[in-house]
Amino acid sequence: MKLSCVWNEKMQFDAKTGAHSVRMDAKSPIGNDSGPSPKQLLLASICGCTAMDVAALMRKHKQSMERFEVEADAELTEGSYPVVFKKIHLIFRLAGTLNTETVNEAVKLSQTKFCGVTAMVSKAVPVSYSIEINGQVVGQGEAKFNF
Repeated sequence: MKLSCVWNEKMQFDAKTGAHSVRMDAKSPIGNDSGPSPKQLLLASICGCTAMDVAALMRKHKQSMERFEVEADAELTEGSYPVVFKKIHLIFRLAGTLNTETVNEAVKLSQTKFCGVTAMVSKAVPVSYSIEINGQVVGQGEAKFNF
């Protein structure tokens, strides 16, 4: 896997891989807030990776999802540099006619076996999760990978 970050004079960086590009920027006064920050993209990577796992497992088990989103809530360290994530909590929100056990197992598998991004990040910061189906909390846990 190869990726490059190319700087422009506005303090923005474009991450490029193959035919794809993502602009990164910082908030004022450093940048112009024209794109997500690198930390925001890391959270997006966690959400995207685990969401793809869960969606694939839902499809495999013929679960009828009407809506699915993963939200990441990260707490940052304060008072010293570098500012890093202190802990991350993922909220899996699904809607539809879904089997609770199947959803819980799919999320657990993603957060303990399949999601490579969570696996890497969880070595440095604790990652927890909760699961909501049709607005009701039906499960929770922690990312724990065996290496």
